[in-house]
Amino acid sequence: MTEIELVATKIREEFGASDAKRDAGLTTPSDIQRFDNICYGKDPVWQSLDLYRPKSMDEKKLPVIVSVHGGAWVYGTKEVYQFYCMRLAQFGFAVVNFNYRLAPEHKFPSSLEDTNLVFQWIEANKETYQLDTDNVFAVGDSAGGHLLGLYAGFATNPEFAKNFAFEYPKSVKLRKIALNCGKYILNKEDYNDPQATALLAALLEKGGTEEEIALIDVTTKVTSNYPETFVMTCPGDFLKNQAILIVKALEQNDVPFEYHFYGNKENPLGHVFHVNQRLPEAEICNKDQTDFFKKGIGE
Repeated sequence: MTEIELVATKIREEFGASDAKRDAGLTTPSDIQRFDNICYGKDPVWQSLDLYRPKSMDEKKLPVIVSVHGGAWVYGTKEVYQFYCMRLAQFGFAVVNFNYRLAPEHKFPSSLEDTNLVFQWIEANKETYQLDTDNVFAVGDSAGGHLLGLYAGFATNPEFAKNFAFEYPKSVKLRKIALNCGKYILNKEDYNDPQATALLAALLEKGGTEEEIALIDVTTKVTSNYPETFVMTCPGDFLKNQAILIVKALEQNDVPFEYHFYGNKENPLGHVFHVNQRLPEAEICNKDQTDFFKKGIGE
């Protein structure tokens, strides 16, 4: 097994065990209608999604939240984000929770292309599932924050979009996004960390050249057209210093944003704490973000 494969396997085993413990005993809320394992591409496993809607709003066209899961680019499925996403749906949204092709088996931009296919699916299925494509929002955490941050650039920065063979569905309005405990710049000092080096090699075709790292730098993709953004971190987030980097880019480009820092020294929380539905702080954060999205509906 190569070093890249060893790192990916370790992360998958450790993260998988942690997520299983976090969600043990949770069940689908009685007020949620779910549509599972819908294929949005050619691969029925890695290009599949679930859609959650409140049963009380069965006949109503709903604003949409797309969830882009984290997992160090090599781990994660919609199954480990289902309870988090169903809680978001309870706030009055149709929530799309999707798998995307992972590294190292699939190199960048496979994950970006899959995210775009999901947005195309939303456009194609807006009548079937009563989706309001004038009000589409998105959340992403950790590596999913990186992917969502890049995708928001792809959707709003024509120069960046020229790097890819696929196109954003123009009739879908990505109104606002929430970036949670994300990594936005892959710094050169990452090369001094063996695991980070392996992850770069897993994600990028040429292993992490300067050109590749520049291409996936979220901060340089921000323009004045970037969606209004909610940025979140906490004391126990090992990526907390990255939040300031995206905030600076938003400020420099006059993009409206909110910056939230949850927890404190006595209660540091932890990386992607908001996904843990047993934490009261997760409830506070998720309500803050859905309230943030609701302020954009109908404007």
